Amino acid sequence: MGSSNTGGGGVKEEGAMDGAKNNSPTGSDSPNDGDTFSEGEKVFAYHGPLIYEAKVQKVEFRDNEWRYFVHYLGWNKNWDEWVGSDRLLKFTEENIRKQQALEKNQLSDKTAKSGRSTQYKPKSSNDAKVDKEDMKNLAKGKKRKSHPGTEEKDRRLPEKLLISQFPLALKKQLVDDWEFVTQLGKLVKLPRSPNVDDILKKYLEYRTKKDGMIAESVAEILKGLRCYFDKALPVMLLYKKERQQYREAVRDNASPSTVYGAEHLLRLFVKLPELLAYVNMEEEALNKLQQKLFDFLKFLQKNQNSFFLSTYDGSKVTDELDIK
Repeated sequence: MGSSNTGGGGVKEEGAMDGAKNNSPTGSDSPNDGDTFSEGEKVFAYHGPLIYEAKVQKVEFRDNEWRYFVHYLGWNKNWDEWVGSDRLLKFTEENIRKQQALEKNQLSDKTAKSGRSTQYKPKSSNDAKVDKEDMKNLAKGKKRKSHPGTEEKDRRLPEKLLISQFPLALKKQLVDDWEFVTQLGKLVKLPRSPNVDDILKKYLEYRTKKDGMIAESVAEILKGLRCYFDKALPVMLLYKKERQQYREAVRDNASPSTVYGAEHLLRLFVKLPELLAYVNMEEEALNKLQQKLFDFLKFLQKNQNSFFLSTYDGSKVTDELDIK
């Protein structure tokens, strides 16, 4: 989720919208461990570093704890999820002020980071080495090594990525994408131009021109994105209504990145936190990667009119919705 519960509408959709959750969703400092909540109750729910208005839709007692199925008000229903009581707060004036304070603090943090980022800071040889190795791991999809007692911590690291900073215009793009396919029965006309490969090349050209050189770490990230896209598209980036089209469009060992475009590439960014759970990176490296991926998202937003379709093909399809 992004900045506010009303901002951008529901952008979480299965496949396109299984986004990063909390930095440590069940480890928040919410003072409500003893509270219980009832079906239909309006509450606040932690999601990432912020608090959102939500409604409790189901209540269950399992594994010796109460679990609540919540819907985030103003967001697509596919953001709905089961949470523990430590993720919820009563809807009170005090917690409204807490929500506003958290949003204000995050905005201040982003402003401060933005100010620092404008200052040139040469990388040490160690930083460059870490950058290079981390990007290679991303490109190879190398799995994270797990150690006893660290599995839960490792699982949460990628949950910090991307969704909390998803540009509002791209959130709306995802909502429109979901509505075109699942509600209106319209599909992206294939093959797309520019396709994913074209967009990645354009971004590399943009970064090279901006930086005055080809950054090896950026090239490695783009290589990794292409690899992830080609492998993820048929298994987690398609709605059921699009699967027949995929079988017809991707033939003769063609890469999906040469057939599909920005619409499906954007869906990948919501799945990245889940995929990056298997990448062998420490938290600091993941934070650096987040900054680079967010820069790519801003590039997509800047070129939204030329990269994304304003309307989809009117051919009707009859499959059920939901992405595998």
